[in-house]
Amino acid sequence: MKNASAAEPGAGQLHRLGRWCATHAWRIVIIWLVLLVACSVADRRWGGSFADSFSLPGTSTQTGADLLKKHGGTSGTSAPVVIKAEQGSVADHQASVDAAVKNLQHLPDVVSVSNPLTTPGAVSSNGTIAQISVTFTSTPAGFDHSYVGKVDDAVQPLRSDHVSVDYGDPLGQLAAPKAADLTSEAIGLGVAVLVLLIGFGSVAAAGLPLVTAVVGLAVGLGGLGLLAAQFSFGQAAPTLAAMMGLGVGIDYALFLSTRYRALLQEGVEPADAVGRTVATSGRSVLVAAATVAMALAGLYVSGMSFIGTLGAAAGLTVIVAAAASVTLTPALLGLFGRRIDRLHVRTPVAEPTGTNDVWHRWAAKVGRQPWLFLIAGLALLGILAIPVGWMHLGHIDAGAQPTTSTDRRAYDLISEGFGPGANGPITIVTQLDSQQAADQAQSQALANTLQQDLSAVHGVTSVTSPKPSPDHALLISTVVPATGPQDQATTDLIHTLEHDTVPHALSGTGATGYVTGPTVSGQTFTDTLVSKLPLIIGVVVAAAFVLLLCVFRSLLVALKAAVLNLFSIAAAYGVVVAVFQWGWGGNLVGVTEKVPIESYVPMMMFAIIFGLSMDYEVFLLARIRETWLHRADNHLAVASGLAATARVITCAALIMTSVFLAFMLSPNVVVKMLALGLGVSVILDATVVRLLLVPATMYLFGRANWWIPGWLDRWLPRLDPEGPHEPPEGVA
Repeated sequence: MKNASAAEPGAGQLHRLGRWCATHAWRIVIIWLVLLVACSVADRRWGGSFADSFSLPGTSTQTGADLLKKHGGTSGTSAPVVIKAEQGSVADHQASVDAAVKNLQHLPDVVSVSNPLTTPGAVSSNGTIAQISVTFTSTPAGFDHSYVGKVDDAVQPLRSDHVSVDYGDPLGQLAAPKAADLTSEAIGLGVAVLVLLIGFGSVAAAGLPLVTAVVGLAVGLGGLGLLAAQFSFGQAAPTLAAMMGLGVGIDYALFLSTRYRALLQEGVEPADAVGRTVATSGRSVLVAAATVAMALAGLYVSGMSFIGTLGAAAGLTVIVAAAASVTLTPALLGLFGRRIDRLHVRTPVAEPTGTNDVWHRWAAKVGRQPWLFLIAGLALLGILAIPVGWMHLGHIDAGAQPTTSTDRRAYDLISEGFGPGANGPITIVTQLDSQQAADQAQSQALANTLQQDLSAVHGVTSVTSPKPSPDHALLISTVVPATGPQDQATTDLIHTLEHDTVPHALSGTGATGYVTGPTVSGQTFTDTLVSKLPLIIGVVVAAAFVLLLCVFRSLLVALKAAVLNLFSIAAAYGVVVAVFQWGWGGNLVGVTEKVPIESYVPMMMFAIIFGLSMDYEVFLLARIRETWLHRADNHLAVASGLAATARVITCAALIMTSVFLAFMLSPNVVVKMLALGLGVSVILDATVVRLLLVPATMYLFGRANWWIPGWLDRWLPRLDPEGPHEPPEGVA
C-alpha cells in the first residue's frame, strides 16, 4: 500500500490537494466550521438588508425623476396607506384619521404624511376609500421588519374605529410574509436524502453531500449578508443564492463521492482514491462552477447593477459550493476511508463496471438511429418553446400577490375606489426655459395645451392640471391610465406619451418633457433589458464556448454544448410563459391571475440555466473524453461516459429539481417563475439533452468530435493539468 502522506510521482496540483485534505481531514473540517460560525455571527451582527431598488442613468425616465428631486422639492420614497370605512364614509372618522396621520408623522424615517381629508383626489367618489400618502427617507422595503409594528401602532386609532387599513408597496413589501426559504431548503434536503439512499444505498455516501452543501450554503449566505451591508441587492437575491448554492452544492459533492466509491471498489488505496477523485471529477466540478459563475457574471453586461448583483449573489454561493466540494468533501472522504459504505439500506452501488447495463444498451440504441433521436429531441424542445413567441415582459406588481397579503388588498382597494390605473399613475415633468419660467402667462398657456393633448390620448382616464414647481422651473402633471400597471395597454400608453404626445405638445416651445414615475421606470427597465438581452446571450455563449474549447480541446464539442443549451433554455421559457402569462395551471403554483413575465426573469434564467446545463454537460463529456483519450473509440467513449455518469446525474437532477421546485412555496411571484423555469430546465437537461441530443450528435460527428487545428491547440491555454495532453494518434 502506498504511503498516504505522499502523492504519487507526477501528480498534479488537484491530486495533491485531494490527498492533503484527506490526510489532514480534521484541519479542513475545523477551518470550515470556523468559517461557518464566523460568517453566521457576523451576518447577524453586521449583515445588511435586501430590497428592490434600481436607477436608470441616461434615460428620460431617470432625468425626469432627478429634475423632480432637484426642483420639485421631492425626496425619499412614497407609499400609500389605504383605508376603507366599514360604515359610512371616511369623513365620518375624521378624529381617527387625524390621529393616525399625526402618529405616522412622528415615526422615524418619515419625511411627510398627507391627510386625505384635506388632499384633493385622495378620497374616492363614494367617500368610503382614501389614501394616506407617506413619504419615507428611503424605500421602506429595506427597513427592519420590526418597523411594520411601529406603523401598526400608529394606525391603531383607525382600526379601533372600524376602519380597515392596508399598506401599498413598497411599505407592503416590508409587511409581506417572509419567504419560506427554510421550508423549501428542508424539503429539498429531505428529497435529497431519499434519492441518495435509494440511488446509492450507502447512508454515509448520502449524508456526505448534504453536509458539504449545507455548510457551503451557510458560509455563502453569511458572506452575502455582509456584502448586503455595503452593496444593494434585490429582494430575490438571498432566495436565488440559496436555490443555487444548495442545488449545485449537493451535485458537486455527490459527483466526487460517487467517483471515490468507484475507485475504492477497484481496490485503490483511500488517500490515493481521494487524490484521483479530485484530480478528475474535482477538475470537472471546478470547470462546471467556473462556467456557472461566468454565465452569472455575464449579467453585468446589461449595465444595470440591480441585475448584476442578483447574478453575483447566486455566483457567490456557487463558488463557495465548489470550494467546499474540493476541500471539505475530500476531508470527509478521508475520515470515512473504506467505511463509507459500511452503514447501508441496500447493497451500495457507485458506477457500473460492465458493458451490459441499461445505459450501455440505451447508448447502443441511440447509436443505431442517431438522426431519429436527434430530431425527436429537438422536436420536443421546439414544441415546448412555442409560447415564447407570445412572451410579454413587464413588471409584476402587488396585483399578482395572494389576496391575503396587505399590499394586494391595498391594490384592490385603490382599483375599487379610484380605478385600476390609479395603482400606476404616470408623472409628466416639463422643464421650462428661462423665459417661460419667468413669464407666468406663457407657463399657463403651455400648461393648458399640455393638459388638452394629454387628455385626448386614448387610454387616459384623467389628467391633473400641470402645476409649477416651487422654483417655477418645472410643470408637473399626473396622468391616470384606464388600465392597471401590468396591462399591455398601459405599456402602449407609456410609449405613446414618451414618443408622440409629449414631444408633439411641446414642439417648438423650447420646453422639454419627461415621462416618469414608478410604473414608467419599470417599463423603461424592461425596455433596457430587452435591448441588452442579445448582447448578454452572445457574451455568455462565446465565453462558455472558449472555456469548453480550452478544457475539451474540440471545436465541435464546445459548439454543440453551447447551441444545444439554447434549445433547452427556449423550452424552459415556453413553460414559464404558458403557466404564468397564459395561466395554464397557474392556480397550482399559487398565482391567481395571468401576469406578464417579470422583465429580468428571462435574463436571469438564461444565465443560470446556461450555467447549470454546462454542469451536466461537463460531467458527461469529461467521462466521455477520458475513455476517448485512452481507447480512441468514439462509440465506446459515448457509451462508457453515459453509463458512468447516468446514476449520479439522474440523482443529481432529481435533487436539484426538487430544490428548485420547493422554492415555489415562496409568496414572491418572481421567485416562483425562476423556480419553475429552473426546475423544468434541469429535467430537460438530464433527460432530453443528456439521453437524446448529446449521444446522438456525438455519434453523428464520430471522430470529428475530437478534432482541433494544431495551431489552435498550441495557442489555447491548457485547463487539463491532470490528464494526458495528447489525443490518440491520427486524431488531431
